[in-house]
Amino acid sequence: MQIKNLMSEEVITVDKDQNLSDALKLFRKHNVSRLPVTNHKELVGIISERDIANKLGSSKYESMPASRLHISSVMVKDVITVPETMQLGEVASIMLENGIGSVPVMCEDKMVGIVSKADFVTLAVGIAFDKIAVKEIMSKELVAVSSNDRLVHARRQMIEANIGRLPVVDDGKLVGMITSKDLMRAFIDFRKNVPEKHQKSQIKEVFVEEIMSTNPCFVSKDMSISEVSKIMMDTGYNGLPVVEDGDVIGIITQTDILRLIEKLES
Repeated sequence: MQIKNLMSEEVITVDKDQNLSDALKLFRKHNVSRLPVTNHKELVGIISERDIANKLGSSKYESMPASRLHISSVMVKDVITVPETMQLGEVASIMLENGIGSVPVMCEDKMVGIVSKADFVTLAVGIAFDKIAVKEIMSKELVAVSSNDRLVHARRQMIEANIGRLPVVDDGKLVGMITSKDLMRAFIDFRKNVPEKHQKSQIKEVFVEEIMSTNPCFVSKDMSISEVSKIMMDTGYNGLPVVEDGDVIGIITQTDILRLIEKLES
């Protein structure tokens, strides 16, 4: 199958000269986590919630409000694109090799769509995926934080592991989840509510338990990939902890499903 048959044709974009607040509004309005960036309708970059969380948490931008940051200073400029005639397996390989969540799809020099890991997950429903269990493809090496870890520690863990979500685990038990979206919103709210002169010292006193999602959705190791894909599609979650007898034993993400599809396509 060619990627043009899977891509989303309705592409929401943001101009490079708009400010970060404009991107945040578009994320919320359209329920997306990344946006292609344009300049006079030409693709010049891409920006994601993870990029924003990383930048807002850095010392360089620690006291600058979102309204003063332009898209161009936060976006990733070297955008990887694919032609609309490229096969699914090839696109999956490119996304996995480069650790990216989506790629703009081009016809000649024009952007005609975008494809994300979430689009690939829609393919993982059906007989073939009913026969594959979570335990066969889940990530067993778990990167997690505890509820009493600091926000800045969670951000550092995500950056070092190049991931967008962390299970929150206390005494081996799952108590919450924290995502790039949570980090991004926390940093923005912090800047709004804390005077600039106090931000550098007080950011270290924000803890994971203050911003994590509680009562997180989780799956079992024996569930099928088809079942998990349906949960991801229904909830919009891109990663689900795997729990057995109350203990967290791994996590399954859209990346794991993308890797499975790439393997089957090849």
